[in-house]
Amino acid sequence: MPEPALTSATMPARPTDAAGATPAGAALGEEILRLKRERGAILLAHYYQDPSIQDLADFVGDSLELARAAQRAQAKVIVFCGVRFMAEVAKILNPAAEVLIPDLEAGCSLEESCPPEAYARWRAEHPGAFAATYINCSAAVKALSDVIVTSSSAERILRQVPADTAILFAPDRHLGAYLERKLGRTMVLWPGTCIVHEQFSEKALVELKTLHPGALVAAHPECPEAILRQADHVGSTTSILRYVQQSPAAEFLIATEPGIIHQMERLAPGKRFIPVPGGAGECGCNVCPHMRRNTLENLHACLRDGGPRRELAGALRVAARPPRERVVGMAAAPRPEAGLSGGGPEW
Repeated sequence: MPEPALTSATMPARPTDAAGATPAGAALGEEILRLKRERGAILLAHYYQDPSIQDLADFVGDSLELARAAQRAQAKVIVFCGVRFMAEVAKILNPAAEVLIPDLEAGCSLEESCPPEAYARWRAEHPGAFAATYINCSAAVKALSDVIVTSSSAERILRQVPADTAILFAPDRHLGAYLERKLGRTMVLWPGTCIVHEQFSEKALVELKTLHPGALVAAHPECPEAILRQADHVGSTTSILRYVQQSPAAEFLIATEPGIIHQMERLAPGKRFIPVPGGAGECGCNVCPHMRRNTLENLHACLRDGGPRRELAGALRVAARPPRERVVGMAAAPRPEAGLSGGGPEW
């Protein structure tokens, strides 16, 4: 059965502050909802956003789920609380919609590690190779790829590439290395990493396991191998969320951006979720600085002013679409017996 189209939520109108000042506290959230209704907008938010933004969103999900939500949205305006490449995907999939993002500087270390010109040269060095690219990249890199994958669809898709065909995987080398181990084949990996997942400390994680001997470890495959070796479950953010709901355990150590814990506490009340620290536990580097550039204040300004907008040139939007669409058929193939943890429909 096809999923219902997403439409903007409604609520009674509230008069705008006469002085034109940004409201504070609860009034700011109410004003955001009023402006959303006024613009006919839908608000999409990633799991790594601040909980106050998640609570206002019409839909909260990972990059795959948000892309699918953007594709089926019927609202004339999509406000994307995530990072820049996610807003680009929304524009590729729903070109008729106006796509707004609270802060255009909300980038991604993986996207930044893989500039299109360098990626094009890398592809040219490997003629005949199949280029599978993680969704965390620019529209220009997507346009140069054969297929776009997500953490929940990558293994299923790559198992369909003939054994005698070389695979290029960009831009996350840790996810690529994890897939190499799962697939039992070597790929050519781009050397990019996520600045958040790269920072998780095996030492800090082992110390936490000692302090919480009954806790299970859930980790995102963007983490280094040393962290994944300690994990009881490896998967996308949605897969991790499902895992903590279904597991009978009462305590979990979470090795991904801690914004997801807000949804865990909502969906699995009574369980305890402990974020694995970045570094050796002395910094807040387990929090994504790019995701957290979106705030209630600039979300309010975005809805009030109708910008900033995420635009894509028509030619680039058209060129980036086939690799994204190619994943539809490949991801529909039967799920491998031993797959990257995940579930639900993929692209």
